[in-house]
Amino acid sequence: MVRLRGEVRKPRVAPARRRRGQRATRAAGGLDRRPVPGHPDRVMPRPHRLRRTAAVLALAVLASCGSPSVPGPWADSLPAATVAGPGATSGSAAPTPAPVPAPGHELYGFVPYWEMDGTIAAHVAATPLTTLGLFSVTNTPKGTLNAGQPGFGRITGPVGSAMIAAAHGSGARVELVFTCFGAKATAALFGSSALQASTTRSLVELVGRLGIDGVDVDVEGLDPGLVDAYGAFVGALREALREAAPGRTVSVATPAGPTGAAMAVAALAAGADRVFLMGYDYRTGSSAPGATAPIARADGGRSLTWSLDLYAAAGVPPGRLLLGLPLYGVSWPVAGPVADAPATGKGGPWVLRQHLDVLGDPRAVPQTDPLEAVDVYLLGSDGSMAPPSPGASPAPPPGVAWTAVFVDSPQTLSAKLALGESRGLAGAGFWAIGYERGLPAFTALMERFAAGGVAAP
Repeated sequence: MVRLRGEVRKPRVAPARRRRGQRATRAAGGLDRRPVPGHPDRVMPRPHRLRRTAAVLALAVLASCGSPSVPGPWADSLPAATVAGPGATSGSAAPTPAPVPAPGHELYGFVPYWEMDGTIAAHVAATPLTTLGLFSVTNTPKGTLNAGQPGFGRITGPVGSAMIAAAHGSGARVELVFTCFGAKATAALFGSSALQASTTRSLVELVGRLGIDGVDVDVEGLDPGLVDAYGAFVGALREALREAAPGRTVSVATPAGPTGAAMAVAALAAGADRVFLMGYDYRTGSSAPGATAPIARADGGRSLTWSLDLYAAAGVPPGRLLLGLPLYGVSWPVAGPVADAPATGKGGPWVLRQHLDVLGDPRAVPQTDPLEAVDVYLLGSDGSMAPPSPGASPAPPPGVAWTAVFVDSPQTLSAKLALGESRGLAGAGFWAIGYERGLPAFTALMERFAAGGVAAP
């Protein structure tokens, strides 16, 4: 789901993750510093520069890990998958593309701690999730879980208990989200086998105490040289969880760039049950205006299609991959009331439920970018909105400051869910559940998807 780090200080857009102060904005490929939605004071540090090209890195890790098996409670429903890289051949036969498996309709939803309030349990109960991720907890230097962070307190308190009961009552699984963000924190954890072992014990103990079903590992800012250690941690955690209670699962949330693809391969080889591809923060407030999760881009930049191609080339089986999408947007001050106007300053996160006044205003008629699949609202400082609806008052006078908001709607998200279906993915997910409260059309979209369809309303 900008994303969001240990609990980190994230400047992030609220969705986007993994905001991490704990989860701030999760950047696609990890190129930008990102603010946490609704938490502009929290920022996620820029990860180290890649030392190898995307293809070399991802495929090198793939080769070192071998072919992952398909463990876990979902195994019987998954098509056979190969992790052979692009161009793999059988004997002397020409390479042929693997058939696209039948798509799944699993629905994973992260709830960040700042959305854990008195109404979130009822919202979770009304949302058709197959897995709920409770975001988040992180470790201390001694391998205990940091009980002083707000995520730990809310997850282990009455609100957390209510959410767990609501999810289980609706038939959904619940996973505890473990976060580790930034170069310093990831180097400390994955550079110490003793710290990994004690952290694993702490996570297994808390999962048992809460009575939940597994752990989601959300690591961001990882040096590529630590990918193997990361994979080993995921495998050891899964083994320990299943030793304590058969059927428990481990998911991983991975960035949308080359290091993320390598992490996905390593995690799956170690036994991870699902990979949640964080398909957002391709653009943040520091970049030029545009969709945070574009299907494609006229400038040829990174996009959902690019990331899915990268993961496929690395050998990630589609039947174990979830496409993560945003329930937030980004707004920028711009030079004028046109969708492609240049930014005049830094942008910031735009969380849906914080702008119900705009979304419910009949004058707010967005333009839709069909290539990127995103809605664009143009808002004037005098209360005007462009483009004007029929019968609206004349254009505002000069001197009005304009803001461009790029955000997804149920219609644009339908196109992105359909993209995942076309690749035969196991399902999809959202960062973050709670951001769409008060907007029933988003819940209706999830219901259609969970029932097997993504047709726009």
